[in-house]
Amino acid sequence: MRPPKLEPIGLDVSRTGRLLHRAFDAELVAVGGSLPVWLVVTALKRSPGRPQRDLAAAVGIDDATLTHHLRRMEFEGLVERQRDPDDRRTQRVTLTPAGDALFASLVATVLAFDKRLRHGFSEPEVATLRGLLERLRANIAVE
Repeated sequence: MRPPKLEPIGLDVSRTGRLLHRAFDAELVAVGGSLPVWLVVTALKRSPGRPQRDLAAAVGIDDATLTHHLRRMEFEGLVERQRDPDDRRTQRVTLTPAGDALFASLVATVLAFDKRLRHGFSEPEVATLRGLLERLRANIAVE
């Protein structure tokens, strides 16, 4: 007797997530960025001069990983890190003019990618999809 055909939704979501991640990152790399760079510059545009520790939390990565990305971004002239004069243990991160310019080109790429993803979907369908994805995230959230 054959086992029942299993088609777990998690597999579909995982495959789709990997495909979207790769495609999105490839688009960002084509204009001189990457997904981590996009996350950092976006967080810094929302809150300039943010402490490095807060930036790590906003981006959703640990401090060591963020430090790796910031070193590379600093070397490329995209960000500057300066010690907080009130707390020398804290480093504040800001975008440079080159970082601002990269943000502008990344925004255009992100918007074009989003338009491509939305092709064939109505706004109510996009809203439904967002709601369904939120429910999936809630279903696996650590309590």
